[in-house]
Amino acid sequence: MKKADVVGKEKSWFYSDAVKDHFFNPRNIFKTKEEAQNYKADGVGVIGSPVCGDVMKIWIKVDAKTDRIKECKYQTFGCASAIASTSMLSVMAAEKRGMKLDDAMKLTPKDIMQRLGGLPARKIHCSVLGDKALREAINDYFKKTKQFHRVKEDETKIIDTALKITNKDIEEAVLEGAKTFEDVQKRTKVGVQDKNCIPEVKKLIEFYRKKHFEGSE
Repeated sequence: MKKADVVGKEKSWFYSDAVKDHFFNPRNIFKTKEEAQNYKADGVGVIGSPVCGDVMKIWIKVDAKTDRIKECKYQTFGCASAIASTSMLSVMAAEKRGMKLDDAMKLTPKDIMQRLGGLPARKIHCSVLGDKALREAINDYFKKTKQFHRVKEDETKIIDTALKITNKDIEEAVLEGAKTFEDVQKRTKVGVQDKNCIPEVKKLIEFYRKKHFEGSE
């Protein structure tokens, strides 16, 4: 193995300065149960389960006149990457007078990772839950304010009912290089809680690999 390859692999184990900053100094996080209970949010979204260890809960306050997020708070039981990625997400949602709700609904894990300067490959799945929890919070706000026409549920099929992982999430994992169920699970945590979905996930992996890579490998 070349020295450059070794160095590259060593670097892949380390967090960026931005990740370390947001982990050691998380922004907008509720540190006590009382803080969360006393917070008057306009919308709340929850994704995941404490049983697994990865769960995100996001609270938002919305400026109804400008249709922007003015505050974004959260709690998570996740790891360092989960804390850092959700901290960054909370900053992105409320910075510069606040993000427009329609734009916030389009935030992706890739957007978060770019602001963090990347994440180690095996930790990429930790940024997935935050954007979904934010969408849940925005949808909750739309429902509470009777803006039902603005509610956007996933048009894709949910495969993992526990973490709300869709067929599109699996397809993206395959496009990013996942070849096996284990590869996909590392990226998405699919099947960790909802084990009944594993057979369908394996079929989808085979389908997407044939669709995108058959004849090119």
